Amino acid sequence: MLLMILTGLAWMVQIMSMMKFLISYGVRLSSFLGLTIMMVPFILSIIVPFVTFIAVLFVYNKMIGDNEIVVMAASGTSPGKIARPALILAGILTLGNLILNLWIVPATQAKFYDTQWNLRYGLAHLKLQEGAFTEMTHDLVVYVDKVSGYDLNHVMLSDTRKDKSQMIIFAENGKLITTMRGLSIVMTKGALQATGNGSIIGTFDSFDMDLSLPSKNNSGSFKSRRMPTFDLLHYASQDLSLKQRKTVLTELCTRFLQPIMNFILAALCLTILLRSSLLRRRTSFAPALSVLAMSVVMAAFMSASNMLETTAHLFMLGGAQVILLGIIMVILLKK
Repeated sequence: MLLMILTGLAWMVQIMSMMKFLISYGVRLSSFLGLTIMMVPFILSIIVPFVTFIAVLFVYNKMIGDNEIVVMAASGTSPGKIARPALILAGILTLGNLILNLWIVPATQAKFYDTQWNLRYGLAHLKLQEGAFTEMTHDLVVYVDKVSGYDLNHVMLSDTRKDKSQMIIFAENGKLITTMRGLSIVMTKGALQATGNGSIIGTFDSFDMDLSLPSKNNSGSFKSRRMPTFDLLHYASQDLSLKQRKTVLTELCTRFLQPIMNFILAALCLTILLRSSLLRRRTSFAPALSVLAMSVVMAAFMSASNMLETTAHLFMLGGAQVILLGIIMVILLKK
């Protein structure tokens, strides 16, 4: 239930942050909702460890408050048996989170970025309003008197993308086309005026302007999150810049090591709560101590995952997780 609630809230935040697609690009509501739904697997992969921790903390703290844990321990039930349901749940969620990270999230993220590009820049979805100024990109504004598909009549274009220069073009006709460079507009029978280092005024029979919209497969907008896992592993073995290598290693850490945090956080919470209860100590501070320990462990993991520079560091972080989990389990299962 908690997972559904937090996922729904995060999804609503995504909807609010992406409202510009409905307002600026004239995207249909069904296409917009389909785009935002593609973010749900990624949201799930992030919040599952926290949901696991909160669920274990809530249930076991309530059992401690009702003295159920004390009664179970007095009747001879071992800490391992008391913790078993939570550990089974954590194991199932760890496996599910691993499947999400390795296969589902990369596939949906690739689809998300492709769909986002098509909705924003694709010819099939590009909307030019008749009799209105449309901002194609930053500092590039187009006015069209009449639109018929990709054919334009009476076009005015203002281009101020270059510093301290401006180009204004008037043309009787225009046409949107896709080229190897990306999206372009071909204008015929018009005039232009350019200002900058000098002033240029002239007429033309045909003028082709590159709109410089981002390419769908632009290597400069590298996003490791949308790469399939096997491709990402192969990419990590290539000669990369330090920034790209850190990005790839961080993504590999997220996919392979972050699911283990489900089990670590659940075991950590169980250890603090059960040991505080079974030792007949005051338990009022146990939940707060559990939250503090969770915060420290997650902060350390996230900081370490963003500092990886070599594959050896990745294996060292995984080894540190195994050692930490082993220590926690020994303390938890000790009678």
